[in-house]
Formats: sequence, structure tokens, C-alpha cells
Amino acid sequence: MKIVDENGKELGVGQPGELLARGPQITMGYLNNEKATKESYTEDGFLRTGDQAVVDGEGMVTITDRIKEMIKVKGIAVAPAELEDLLLGHSKVEDCAVMGIPDEYSGEKPKAYIVPKSGVTAAQELGKELLKYVKERKVRHKWIKEIEFTDIIPKSASGKILRRVLRDKSKGVAAKARL
Repeated sequence: MKIVDENGKELGVGQPGELLARGPQITMGYLNNEKATKESYTEDGFLRTGDQAVVDGEGMVTITDRIKEMIKVKGIAVAPAELEDLLLGHSKVEDCAVMGIPDEYSGEKPKAYIVPKSGVTAAQELGKELLKYVKERKVRHKWIKEIEFTDIIPKSASGKILRRVLRDKSKGVAAKARL
């Protein structure tokens, strides 16, 4: 395995990039689908996992996020999991999900979907408190632009956030608002 940047240059200890893997346990490609194989494998046979990862000084690999889920703010990658971990540390947040929304100036900005803890009212004051909470703890390009309160964060059976469902829900709300 190796970790590479967007240009395929191998990275060192502590540098986050895409995790690539090769070996007898990795498939050789997609059956009867050369296009998908070329997109998913490097010329030297490494599988592009789509995971952002980092290797520590002891050679331990930590997967930090999915590359497709990364939010690009002015060309800087922001990991939704980093902001989700921060928000889950707030005393009034039960669950959350963060994803990118289009922004005319920055390309994308983070948006948080928040499930407040039982007994906590989902109100504008809580939204302002959470925005301030993130601003005090993260650099400017990681600041949350928008918060939407929800009753539940959709997840798969394995606990993975179903961002597609949230995205579709947001599009449906926008479509209804236009009618």
C-alpha cells in the first residue's frame, strides 16, 4: 500500500492523501469493463480505494474520510468527519452529518445537519451557538456556513451516514420551496 497526492506523488509520514493498495488479495479489475478498471487502478496495478488516509511514524494507517465526501473550500480539502467529531462533542448535539453545499465564492462550504439532544429545542439560538462553537475551534475554511436541524441522520446498517439521502432531501425541500 501507499498514500499519494492528487498528482500520484507518494507522500510521507503524517501527510494525508489517497490510500492505494496492491497485492494478491486485491481484484485484478472489473470483468468486461475496461473503462471502470482504468479509472480504478493505476498503471502499476494499485487499486484507488477512494479513502483519504495517513500513515504514522510506526507505519499504522488511519483512514480519515472518503475522498468523494471531501468538501473543497477554495481548493482546500475539508474532511466532514473532522467537523462531525467536533460537533458531536457539543453538549446539545445528539447526532450530526456534515457535507458540502455550493458556494459562489469558495466553490463549496460545509453544511451541518444536526439532531439536538432530547429536551433541547432546535432554534435559531442553538444554531448560532453551534456556528460560534465551530468558529472558536477551527480555521476559517472549516467554518460551518449553514445548519439544518433534523429528527434523524440516515445511516446504513453498518452505521455509515447516507449523505445521498440528505442531499436528496435537501433537493426535495428546494423543489417544494419553488412551487
